[in-house]
Amino acid sequence: MNRERDLKVVLVLVGLLFSAGIYPLIMFVRQEPALAMMLSLYVTLGIFLLLAARNPSANRSLIAFTAWSSFAHAALMAVQVFCNMIPRGELMGVVALVIIGVALIVLAPAKSVERASAAVA
Repeated sequence: MNRERDLKVVLVLVGLLFSAGIYPLIMFVRQEPALAMMLSLYVTLGIFLLLAARNPSANRSLIAFTAWSSFAHAALMAVQVFCNMIPRGELMGVVALVIIGVALIVLAPAKSVERASAAVA
């Protein structure tokens, strides 16, 4: 398997998934303002992930941010589920966010040798 190709596929899939939040965002603007705010961040992130799929190695920090923010969001949601603050069905979101984070970390591009040597010189 080609790791970069797999990463590009994951970036496009996650980018499309996050960008698909535009529809609920429009629906929840007045009903659930906090949810709409969160969705606006994910829609924006989705668009940038789609752009990052063109050249993943030039967008390492965006990929890392997406992975680690997915872990943070999943951890917070898991705590909220177990404290009965949100419904148990939200655990599916926790699982999805963890899968996204793991996939991006595993497939993340390595540091460029040229960049590292240029920084040392």
